[in-house]
Amino acid sequence: MTPAATPTLAAPAGLDDSRLLPAGTRLDEFEILRPLGVGGFGIVYLALDHSLLRQVALKEFMPRELAARGPGGIVVPRSPRCAEQFERSLESFFNEARLLAPFNHPALVRVHRFWKANGTAYLAMQYCPGVTLMQARGTMRGPPDEAWLRAIVEPILDALERLHRAGVFHRDISPDNILLLPNGRPILLDFGSARRVVGPGTKSLTAVLKPNFAPVEQYGDAAGMAQGPWTDLYALGATLHFMLTGEVPVPAVLRVVKDVRTPLAAAGGSAFPGVETRFLAAVDWTVAVAPKDRPQSVAALRQALGYDQPHMPPRAAGSRAKRPGRRALVALGLAAFGVLAVAAWALVATTSMFAATAPAQASVPRLTPRVAPTPIAAAVPPAPAVHATQAPAPVAPEATPAMAAAPDAAPSPVHRPGPPKRPPFAAKSMTRAAPKSPDAEAAALGSRSPAEACAGRNFIARAICINRYCQATGSRLHPECAEARRIEEQRQRRMDR
Repeated sequence: MTPAATPTLAAPAGLDDSRLLPAGTRLDEFEILRPLGVGGFGIVYLALDHSLLRQVALKEFMPRELAARGPGGIVVPRSPRCAEQFERSLESFFNEARLLAPFNHPALVRVHRFWKANGTAYLAMQYCPGVTLMQARGTMRGPPDEAWLRAIVEPILDALERLHRAGVFHRDISPDNILLLPNGRPILLDFGSARRVVGPGTKSLTAVLKPNFAPVEQYGDAAGMAQGPWTDLYALGATLHFMLTGEVPVPAVLRVVKDVRTPLAAAGGSAFPGVETRFLAAVDWTVAVAPKDRPQSVAALRQALGYDQPHMPPRAAGSRAKRPGRRALVALGLAAFGVLAVAAWALVATTSMFAATAPAQASVPRLTPRVAPTPIAAAVPPAPAVHATQAPAPVAPEATPAMAAAPDAAPSPVHRPGPPKRPPFAAKSMTRAAPKSPDAEAAALGSRSPAEACAGRNFIARAICINRYCQATGSRLHPECAEARRIEEQRQRRMDR
């Protein structure tokens, strides 16, 4: 079947030419290009919209058993007895278009325009190239898996729920009426409102519905057999039955006498690999003969299919979901920007301080708090470490080479094997007490190099300590401090440019 928006479409080669409008026929701004297919109640053409320069699917109301093509392309009833039914069907076709036009859903074909002319009615719809489920199943070597079926079922269920909420029932779901676009998205085609108006008791009953996919209540309006959401769900379940088995289901009227249908869940996963028993049982539930034995709503079927997140009930008209306020989002963005700015400033400041000692500290693990550098004495000879409040640590039995070279000297923390301990209490309290002058801090730290004096501190405290150490009067001429100032002055000159 060629891409079209009509049920039971035949191939263009098999169309009855006496019922078709020739190519090039103008219907207002639409020009007919070629026929796409024929259904029991209409003919669908591919047409060009000259006003918007786009292709559309143009459907002409043309009931096969009630009307014929007269002179000049006029559609006339076949007999006076058919005239009344033709007028009723034509009005229902018009109502169908008015029901479908307000809906805007990805799984529903869109209506562009509807008008009456030539004794009949025309419906310009969105042209959707693709293949139907009937065609897709014919190319498969076996049944599709559950993931493929769910990708089709979920959008169709969402569209049906939208229709049912508005009191509209499709009543003609079948593999011919679900189109697959090239990207795999399904679209539900053609509504069946005109078919119900014609009703039972006419010769065109088999054209009104599809016996293998229509539930028993569509054969009449008997008491207790009202149509509703369960009617569409039966047809959807029968369509899934066809996709799984490759065979059309037994007509519902025959199942009323003797139900010979074998439940899909009874076959299990051996017959349908990749499909869970729960999914098969849900399909069996939808095709129950009695309407009361089927799911009564789309929500009930969703739950039976085992979706992780059940469909939320519709919101009241005019209501809006609560979302974060604009001011809250701006405040959150500014806060995040402030945190990033502070982190960037600390990184730049620390990098400029450590640039002078980069060759000597090449083996120091960066951004690792409380990890002592490898012996800096190899690059800068340390001054004797004498701390007013620090007692000399006992010499370990296994001395390092640096300790063996001067056994009588008190070992400096940087020469002690393993990570150094925190500075003594007096030095630690200096960073927590009230700020002191640089000279006082330098005197408290002793005559060690800036890297040695500030070892053991965390990332930011270490940078602040070295900066204050180098500001002291007695430490400004230290090679590390002089080099740090030189690098900072070069950075300032580059920024001033």
